[in-house]
Amino acid sequence: MDGKVRARMRALVVRARALVRVDAGMVTSEYAMGIIAAVAFAVLLYEVVTSGQVKSELQAIVKRALSARM
Repeated sequence: MDGKVRARMRALVVRARALVRVDAGMVTSEYAMGIIAAVAFAVLLYEVVTSGQVKSELQAIVKRALSARM
C-alpha cells in the first residue's frame, strides 16, 4: 500500500509542476500585453500633448508662471 501512495504522490507532483510551467508562460504573455497597452497609451498621450492647441496652452501656462512676481 505504501508504494501505491508514493507513486500517486509522485504523479500528482509531476502534474502540478507541469501546470506551473504552463502558468508561467501565461503570465509572461500578460506582461507583454500590459507593456503593449502602456506603450500605446504613451504614444496617444504624446500625440495629444504635442498637438498645436495643447502645446500653445502649455506654453502660455509656463510663460505666466515664469512672469509671476514673487
